Amino acid sequence: MTAKVITITREFGSGGRTVGRMVADALGYEFYDWNLVDKIATETGFAKQFIEENGEEQGRFSTMLTSSSFGFNLNEQLFEAQSNVIFKLAEKGGCVIVGRCADYLLRNDPNTLCCFIYANEESRKNRVVHEYGETDVPIGKRLKDKDKRRKAHYQYFTSRKWGRSFYYDLCIDTTRIPLNEAASLIVSAAQNFTPSVLRTDED
Repeated sequence: MTAKVITITREFGSGGRTVGRMVADALGYEFYDWNLVDKIATETGFAKQFIEENGEEQGRFSTMLTSSSFGFNLNEQLFEAQSNVIFKLAEKGGCVIVGRCADYLLRNDPNTLCCFIYANEESRKNRVVHEYGETDVPIGKRLKDKDKRRKAHYQYFTSRKWGRSFYYDLCIDTTRIPLNEAASLIVSAAQNFTPSVLRTDED
């Protein structure tokens, strides 16, 4: 049986988004990443900029409002709305979803293959500079800040420690494995998939 849904959780600069798109193309699946912003905005009325800044990371706006119940409620409303969109996509099937806590949200869906893409710091730095270019902010700080915001968001909404291997069916280090080979591994796993809900939140 082929997995109906594939989630890609990734470290910044690991190439996870590119791998996800390759997997979707190979399987003929829909690919959801930034285009989820439009869907969420349409269904909820949230501004696209707010979704972009807070839909996957503990954004600067929400950081300033951590002591405000209004700020917390607004971010929780966004998370709930975003979750509902992801649930609808999973029910329909035939899709690859990148980030946005989809691995956690679909943890009890027996037809979902959850993957984690990571790489060492040097590899990630090189890829970020190559794909996004340099800025006034040192590349090391860009990685650190992005990871910090992404982990804070994930851990707040899931109560999980981000990146733990036992949450995933497949973990791939793109430091050693080329992106196209990483995609091939995921495609193969998806096509030889046994539906299961045996994932655990326990160490």
